[in-house]
Amino acid sequence: MNIQHFRAGLLGLALLVISGCASMSADECLMSDWRAVGYEDGARGYTTDQFGGRRKACAKHGVTADFDAYQEGRREGLVEYCQPAKGFQVGANGGQYSGVCDVALEAGFVEAYRIGRELYKLRSAVNYAANAVNSREGELAYIETEIRDAEAALIAKETATEDRVLLLAELKDLSERKGTIESEIDRLIADRAAAEVELANYQATIAEYGY
Repeated sequence: MNIQHFRAGLLGLALLVISGCASMSADECLMSDWRAVGYEDGARGYTTDQFGGRRKACAKHGVTADFDAYQEGRREGLVEYCQPAKGFQVGANGGQYSGVCDVALEAGFVEAYRIGRELYKLRSAVNYAANAVNSREGELAYIETEIRDAEAALIAKETATEDRVLLLAELKDLSERKGTIESEIDRLIADRAAAEVELANYQATIAEYGY
């Protein structure tokens, strides 16, 4: 049975929810192509825990899930999953590796996964720094609006003397906060630039190896 058959068997029937915790009807349990299901789970790098959830669901309907067929399909699916290109993709997307690969394939998969995972971390660092800058710039814009409002109130004819005293104190506090945030923004921009350089250098390095 080839890959196309496995996929057609699962997608064509459209009977099985991927999550092992999802409930399954009696018809789904009876009509499921367990070999195709196993293949799909293997190709996604799932552990046999997925089968356990389905087995329990089918047992409630008096149906015994075919573990042998499932395992046969899963082993073939794992061959597709446990390739270096897939390892890199999983790592670069922030996915987790559950130790499902056969020893003959695991070394290449794990090395590519490690490279992808580092790329994910560096991209996350850039995004974190960029979000921090944006957040602080939003705070700065709010404080600048508060300062303008306080200054307008300070020179307004209807503002009482005692209120002007309070406004002056408020403006002093706002100005100090503004200065602090501006300094933080400068630091965060520098952090973002450093993270961007580190990411660019890493991307250039792994590109030499075909990633």
